[in-house]
Amino acid sequence: MPPSQKPRPSLAIIGFGAFGRLVARHVAPHVPVIAHDISRAALQDLPANVRPGDLRQAAACDVIVLAVPVERIRQVAQEIARYVQPGTLILDVGSVKVRPAFDMLAALPPDVDVIGTHPLFGPQSAQNGLRGLKIVLCPLRGRRLGEVRTFLKRVLGLTVIVTSPEKHDTEAATAQGLTHLIARLISEMGPLPTGITTASFDLLRQATDMVRDDAENVFLAIQTANPYAASVRQRFFERAEALRNSLDDAEPGPPRGPLALL
Repeated sequence: MPPSQKPRPSLAIIGFGAFGRLVARHVAPHVPVIAHDISRAALQDLPANVRPGDLRQAAACDVIVLAVPVERIRQVAQEIARYVQPGTLILDVGSVKVRPAFDMLAALPPDVDVIGTHPLFGPQSAQNGLRGLKIVLCPLRGRRLGEVRTFLKRVLGLTVIVTSPEKHDTEAATAQGLTHLIARLISEMGPLPTGITTASFDLLRQATDMVRDDAENVFLAIQTANPYAASVRQRFFERAEALRNSLDDAEPGPPRGPLALL
């Protein structure tokens, strides 16, 4: 190998569900990927340039993506802590950032680099590609932010937002928390009309469809693991109740005239 040519880094994805597969599909053309999951079924029909590996093999990679539910991040970080090498870069992809940041920093050795990430998309919204979609980066430890940001922007075409875990969760409590909450309520109301609809309703239905099939643990993490979500929900329900009361007070009486016969 010529001296100027560096070997490609290896990347592990721990947690190979729908989002882990999405990551692999877009990253595997650029770096070799090891996939690890506690479910053997999840490791069937792997994409090209992706091979299965046990936890120790995954932890030996240069870059490790923790694509597990938020409530399991601390446990998985503790499990790989004994195997990771100094200088390893570890990222999560959780929908909230304060709790995963605390868990990773507490569980991982101090000589590894840690960046919290939140891809603001999922398999549904990324079905036409990643270019132009957003991802949040929260640098927690180390000096790898620049190379990660460059790869995400120049290679994958993502729009990168760098912020703190606290700032992320503060804004996501409204931007994401309310979206999933409203989508859940609308979905539970039954089939939505498809014929007599307005343009604004079509957009609302499209937004609902984008998140209605998310895993239950994703919804719960957004609503319960974000320390700022409860106050946003409270304000939303208070305003909804006030609006309902004002509409009840404005309720017109029974119709009169010819229409009353209908």
